[in-house]
Amino acid sequence: MADVSGDAVRIPLDRTEAEIRDRGSRFLARASPAESEREAKRLRDDQRAELHGATHHVWAFRGSDGQERWDDDGEPAGTGGRPVLAAIRSAGFSDIVVVVTRWFGGTKLGTGGLARAYGAAADEALRFVNAAEIRPGHIVRIRYDWPDTGSVAAAVEACGARRLSERFESGPEVEVMALASVSGMLVDTIRNATSGRAVCRIDDRPVWVRGKA
Repeated sequence: MADVSGDAVRIPLDRTEAEIRDRGSRFLARASPAESEREAKRLRDDQRAELHGATHHVWAFRGSDGQERWDDDGEPAGTGGRPVLAAIRSAGFSDIVVVVTRWFGGTKLGTGGLARAYGAAADEALRFVNAAEIRPGHIVRIRYDWPDTGSVAAAVEACGARRLSERFESGPEVEVMALASVSGMLVDTIRNATSGRAVCRIDDRPVWVRGKA
């Protein structure tokens, strides 16, 4: 994931589906968790194989790294993938793919009608998605002396950081995950509590911290 400097984003926890009909055409939308374009395409291909008698399988993907992809699958340009992506953006989801399968009902809907139908099907599926919230965070590594164990533990708890691992080969060392908004405060708190004896290092690698939506 390339950039976690922004605000919290919502990610889906399960797959949902919804169906609408417009002048004989049937639109089945499925919204599913997908952390990459590759996974999104696999889910699109699975739906295409399952519903092979349908006319089109339009899809859109949005990742938590800001990547966005979409495809009209033979529909007039801009009438399928873009409205589906617009629905995802409006719902505030990331790490998600929405695939909308259409069965042509014999009556042409026109470009405006198609765009509205694809967007409406995606909106309907997204309404029922259970979500989690993820926020930008950092990994913080802390090396300290044994007498400072209580002070370090208290600081970690006070800042809401989550312990990931502990090592004791050459003295105690703990790795925690903290929200980006509090990682600096965590380091300062630990240094003050241990009179500068503890050594803290914030990892440059970006991470996401999951919580409830």
